Amino acid sequence: MVLARPKILSEADGDCVGIERIHGRSPVLLVCEHASNALPALFGDLGLPSEALSTHIAWDPGALAVARILSEALDATLVYQRFSRLIYDCNRPPSSPGAMPETSEIYDIPGNRDLSPEERLARTDALYVPFHDAIRGLIRDRRARGQDSIIVTMHSFTPVYHGRERAVELGILHDEDSRLADRMLRAAAEAPLYRTERNEPYGPEDGVTHTLILHGLSNGLRNVMIEVRNDLIANDIGQGVMADYLKGLLQQSLDA
Repeated sequence: MVLARPKILSEADGDCVGIERIHGRSPVLLVCEHASNALPALFGDLGLPSEALSTHIAWDPGALAVARILSEALDATLVYQRFSRLIYDCNRPPSSPGAMPETSEIYDIPGNRDLSPEERLARTDALYVPFHDAIRGLIRDRRARGQDSIIVTMHSFTPVYHGRERAVELGILHDEDSRLADRMLRAAAEAPLYRTERNEPYGPEDGVTHTLILHGLSNGLRNVMIEVRNDLIANDIGQGVMADYLKGLLQQSLDA
């Protein structure tokens, strides 16, 4: 049986994948899955109030801004998703309930309730597949021209989650391959500007390492996921300071 797939993105919505510095010379390949809180026109507001759509449930505030500064500083290619994680969370496989969540923290998401198999497949085809195909294509092209790829995904997290304050400021996350994370954590311990912890505030057991597994572990590439507390990158100054610090951690770790 072939499932009918409703069209998700209009011509006005544009492509779901953003790529910057496609010919960047750095081995670092930056990925930002939760870069935007934009919703395709088809979905309206998903039944959510505007204030909810500005919060971390819809995107990772500040993550794309920091990734762009890093991209320029390192001359690194950057790939990002142009639509909200509420439509499809590209750091989750299609089988995960979190890929198209019906609830997120304190919010119910009416527009994601009781999705049919056809609707889920349409979102997967429109957002998840082209996003990860783009990353695969970049890795393939870089390999063909003899350029290494090191996968670095950029995220941010809320300082208060379900009413609990989070003391951690910077998380260095990894799955089974901890080579790059280990070096970054050692470098952070030598220059402790932020409270930095391993696999916090999330870890592999929370299902957050999908992109690392898909493109890093499966290809034998070094990889790391960076989580920044979003109150630290809420403005240009904070974003610049954080990007400069992360640049130092990455450069020191890669040189090692």
